[in-house]
Order: sequence, then structure tokens, then C-alpha cells
Amino acid sequence: MKPKLFLFTVSLVSLTSVTSCNNPAHKSKNETLNTEAKNINTMDKDQLSDFGKKYSAAWCSQKPESVAAFFATNGSLKVNADSPAIGRFAITKVARGFMSAFPDMVVAMDSLITKSNGTEFHWTLTGTNSGPGGTGNKVKISGFELWHFDKAGLIQESIGSFDAENYHRQLMVGVK
Repeated sequence: MKPKLFLFTVSLVSLTSVTSCNNPAHKSKNETLNTEAKNINTMDKDQLSDFGKKYSAAWCSQKPESVAAFFATNGSLKVNADSPAIGRFAITKVARGFMSAFPDMVVAMDSLITKSNGTEFHWTLTGTNSGPGGTGNKVKISGFELWHFDKAGLIQESIGSFDAENYHRQLMVGVK
């Protein structure tokens, strides 16, 4: 796999987080978000935790549109120094690339931390880089996204961060 594709894949990692990849609900993510989204100012700790769990489940779903549904129509996702993916179509494309590279991807939500500058969504991604052009190596990386919400309770901006050097090393040699 080429380094640029790895960075692209890493961008998706930033959007990731998990508790469980099995979503027993048969509703679409858009339907779920439209009925459950709340203004961030009224979202309590349990509601925010539920949002984070559903977000991580979306990353595990192999349905990239499910990830984009957590974002405002013109929302953005930025990972490390990469240019942001702006809008649901672009975010879907990023998620699709990551899901393709890691068909067995699990994104676990490690924690949610509310700060004055936004909400930090801490995650750990595990998976095998067995998609097209993959190395076949397993990876396990952690990072976080700094979320800013819109008035409807959707992610307006996500600024992600993870150790890209460690990620690239694992792509080449696997997890120790």
C-alpha cells in the first residue's frame, strides 16, 4: 500500500472510536440521528456517551454513509496535517477508503472528555490491512478527535490526531 493511501486511511482512523461494532438497530443512521440529535447545549453526559458509542459503531459497520450521517451537511473531518474532508460526500469517501483498507476494523471508544474548546472523542482502532493493496499486517492505534457540534447536535467540525509514524510502522511490520 502506498504512503499516501496510508495517510488517507489514517484520516479515517481519526474519525473512529468504539465500544461495539454490532448495532442491533435496523434503522438507518440518518433515521437514528434525525430522531435522537440534540443541541449540544442540552446533551447530557449519557446522551453524549450514546452519541459516541453510535459513532464508533458506524465506523465498524462497513457502511461509510453511516459515519457521514453524524456530521452536519457541511461538516468537516480533518486528520493530522491532511486537508479536511468537507461535506458528507467527502466524509463518506474517506470512510469508504478506510473501511476498504481494514475490512475487519474495530473502532473502540476509549473516552469522551468535554472541555471548553470542544468534546474530545478518544478511540482505539484495531484491524488487519487486508483490503486492496494492503500489507496484511494488523494495526492497533489510538488517537482522538476534537468535536465541535452544530445547533442540531451533529458534528460540525472534527479535528483528529494520532501517531502517524507508529501507524505507518505497524502497516509495514504489524503490531508487536
